[in-house]
Amino acid sequence: MTHNRLRSIDQNVMHDMALVEHFRAAIGMRTFILTPSYPFMFVGEIVSMVGDQVEIFAETTHFAQLEKRNWLIHVHNIEVFYIEFPGDPRIPELNDML
Repeated sequence: MTHNRLRSIDQNVMHDMALVEHFRAAIGMRTFILTPSYPFMFVGEIVSMVGDQVEIFAETTHFAQLEKRNWLIHVHNIEVFYIEFPGDPRIPELNDML
């Protein structure tokens, strides 16, 4: 392997470790997560970290049938996320009954 390839691998490992620790510090808080694959969107409470997977209790997804249950999402599959930390803006309630 070339030096640049090794450095890239090290940066990816550091990136994943930082994401895992960021989510671990937010256990018990609400999060909004977008993924590139089905079901694409989750809003819910961070329950735990299982290795490098975020376990969330999904309040809202694209499909009501997938809500009100726990999901494991691998940090590599997270494209965009937001965590509600105290004092920061809140994730709006997404409810099509409003």
